[in-house]
Amino acid sequence: MLFDFFKNSKTKTEKPVEDILMKQSPDRRLLPHMPGDRRSGKSRRAIDDNEVKKYPYLKFFNGEDANVRYDVRYPVKISVANSIVSYSGYASDISITGMKLHASAEAAEDMIKQPSVKLSFEIEPGSLPEGLEMKVKNDAVIAWPSRDVVVQKLQDIKTGKLPADTEFIFGMQFSHNLLEYSNKHHARYELMTASFLLFGICLCVLLMRTESVVYFKFNKYLYLYSIIASTFLLTKYAFAFFYKADRADEKYTPGVSILVPCFNEETWIRQTIINALDQYYPQDKLEVIVVDDCSTDRSAEVIRDTIREIVEKEGEAVASRIHYILQPVNKGKRDALALGAKHAKHELLVFVDSDSFLNPYAIINLVQPFKDEKMGGVAGRTDVANTYTNSLTKMQSVRYYIAFRVMKAAEGIFDAVSCLSGPLSCYRKDLVLKYSDEWLNQTFLGQRATFGDDRAMTNLILRHHRTGYQDTSICYTIVPNDYDVFLKQQMRWKRSWLRESLVAAGFMWRKEPFAALSFYMGLLVPIIAPFIVCYNLIYVPLTHRVFPTTFLLGMVSMAVLMSAAQSLLRRSTTWLYGIWFCIYYEMVLLWQMPIAWFTFWKSTWGTRMTPADVEEEARKKRKQEKKDLEKLGQQVTKHDEKKD
Repeated sequence: MLFDFFKNSKTKTEKPVEDILMKQSPDRRLLPHMPGDRRSGKSRRAIDDNEVKKYPYLKFFNGEDANVRYDVRYPVKISVANSIVSYSGYASDISITGMKLHASAEAAEDMIKQPSVKLSFEIEPGSLPEGLEMKVKNDAVIAWPSRDVVVQKLQDIKTGKLPADTEFIFGMQFSHNLLEYSNKHHARYELMTASFLLFGICLCVLLMRTESVVYFKFNKYLYLYSIIASTFLLTKYAFAFFYKADRADEKYTPGVSILVPCFNEETWIRQTIINALDQYYPQDKLEVIVVDDCSTDRSAEVIRDTIREIVEKEGEAVASRIHYILQPVNKGKRDALALGAKHAKHELLVFVDSDSFLNPYAIINLVQPFKDEKMGGVAGRTDVANTYTNSLTKMQSVRYYIAFRVMKAAEGIFDAVSCLSGPLSCYRKDLVLKYSDEWLNQTFLGQRATFGDDRAMTNLILRHHRTGYQDTSICYTIVPNDYDVFLKQQMRWKRSWLRESLVAAGFMWRKEPFAALSFYMGLLVPIIAPFIVCYNLIYVPLTHRVFPTTFLLGMVSMAVLMSAAQSLLRRSTTWLYGIWFCIYYEMVLLWQMPIAWFTFWKSTWGTRMTPADVEEEARKKRKQEKKDLEKLGQQVTKHDEKKD
């Protein structure tokens, strides 16, 4: 993991890392989940919904959502009963209930003699939904082709009509679906281990905080911080335990306009548009508005090609529900969203980032909290799409999951979510339009605010309304796989967090007492953290000659707590990267906070060339040119002095 950090930081001329993404097998329809004339939006391959409910940690909406087919290439060992020989094959398509198996003629001849065969293979991380990566030895039966078809094909090989190396393709149905298999062979042990670890860590933290109370009189400020920090984190986990998402009511389907702001996103924008349209939601109540903010790459061309593809494959009626707006000049993400809001015809607005992909059931789940008339905005859950690319993306995957499933879920208990995140959030249209001018013209210390648009809009909504969280509404986003880009993103986020948290501090005290107290503790802890770390790791060892055992044990406990929660709630093999994230945070990310204190007025993004970034780049260039001229002038002066 450390190797990845230094390798990514070494040079900018290296070839970009290629993201590892799940690949769904192509469907004959471009928008298979969209209901309409003579189409239900549901698949005949769906497994029973009650079966899916047994495994809530995987967050499948229903049996169809669980039984998606994925394009893979797994080597498979085929074992046939009463045969001492095993055969090698491979899978090219897999779902929860079965796989497409490629086998030789010899294997096919033995397979049709038995009612079932044993298939041994390994589900590679990133090829199926997170939590299903494992080694499998499962019995399976031939679903297709029929025995007669296989026998005839074998006969054709023997007579020379087909070559001897002809490949046989079988549709295999697992005796135990992969959900059952995972629960039976892995999940129980992992659940017991994670639960025991979680209990042990919480107990350890509580004992350490008891020590803080006992020794409070010796160093009031230090131990007060320790008590506040541990209380903040433990209460977040406790509240998250009681969180429950609103159940999806298919009869409640208010009109929804999905707004997708786009700037230089040619790689991902097609998939974003397709996923936004491919929703299990009434067609007449859903539209998609894409606003291209004067991209300088091929984004506009890709958007037009995507609309043309939708027309060809789904018809003009479907394509009429997508609208494309091209900004003549680059104005920024807020302006793009505000323009889209003005063109929207429905009462709810869903903001989706141009590199985020909606689950087919995201919208039907996201709108449910709006049954409460006081609800102003709702955040969905954002998972990492490229989790298994490298150690950095795995680390972010754990961080994202805990940030949403624990932190936002805890805030959702009190309908006071402090940030409706950019990848997927929903607002009442009337409120967005009401606060639009204030949002667009926001300034801080005389500087125009160009980023932190999600937190800024959340503050405007939360001041007088409720904000919620819907864990069953899921989107997948692409996160940085390069440390240079990641650090710039985190710096931008810290500046916007600091700015908007100071704004929210002015009204959060009016909210529910527990929500308000948690917010102010969450504001205080990160700001003071650099001082506390310096005091414990530098000042105390140097001046008192005392090794900071208790402090380090506390840090390790919090890191293990995060990993244990990931293991318990997600059952993912990435749980260990929660510890790595906490170490990396203390080593690197924590020290961005002091920089943010003195630079949070900056309006540059750092990861893309917005107007503010272009202006900053030009300013640096002018400054460098001035230095070069001054240096040249000094050299000329020295040369003249030597001549004299």
